[in-house]
Amino acid sequence: MPTAVPVRLESNDFNDRPSKDFQPDTVITVGAPQTPVHGIIVEVQHEKTESKRRQLPRYAAALWLLLRRPVTVLCMCPNAEAAAYFAEPTPTELPGYVFRAVVLGPDDVPIITDADEAAAHPELAAMSVMVHGRKPQVAEAFVGALEILKPEHAPQYYEYAYSMAAPAVQRILEELMSSATWPVYSPFAREHYGRGKDEGLAEGRAEGEAQALLRVLAARRIDVPEDARTRIRQCTDQRQLDTWLDRAAVATSITDLFDSSGG
Repeated sequence: MPTAVPVRLESNDFNDRPSKDFQPDTVITVGAPQTPVHGIIVEVQHEKTESKRRQLPRYAAALWLLLRRPVTVLCMCPNAEAAAYFAEPTPTELPGYVFRAVVLGPDDVPIITDADEAAAHPELAAMSVMVHGRKPQVAEAFVGALEILKPEHAPQYYEYAYSMAAPAVQRILEELMSSATWPVYSPFAREHYGRGKDEGLAEGRAEGEAQALLRVLAARRIDVPEDARTRIRQCTDQRQLDTWLDRAAVATSITDLFDSSGG
């Protein structure tokens, strides 16, 4: 690629009517917006898939038609067998058009097990998690590196690693996240921890009041069906919880708690 030129993320919506729309994982262009010099399509492939392999030439052709510039398709394959599979040339129905992807396989990605090294090369560390993340020391080094990275950078690298990793590796990251003292930013983390300190305090208060409400209902021997219990626990409206707590003191059934028509 040429140096000292802008690089940006592009839309991955390819339209080849009258067929259905199809979307590669990531599309990047290199060069000025009006005069790009190169297009790059990035696909993460965890296993051999014939249909996907035959889709890659269509991706390349569609982006070439759009840009009228050279196009590279990069396949990132954590699995060595998949890497070899996608590295094979793919014949197409177009005479003379034999497609070849650039493949990044396990042998091309270093195994990074040191947090300082991971922090020095976070982009390689994220790929190391994707490819070698089943090795606990790789994921641990990556997690340790996030404590060293600048706060504005760490979330992005965590998202990259998490989104590219296989489900088994994602679970390892989630387990590490659950015992970590620093903020993390996977979809799992956003659900459980990533709503920010202020919001976290508000949720903590709501959670505590919901728990108190359930204890009052239990003490008054009011039956609480599972759907009502879920509704109470998921409520984050402090005023609503306060109202329910007041009603719980005089309610004779769960219906009285939720009924707003009777004062």
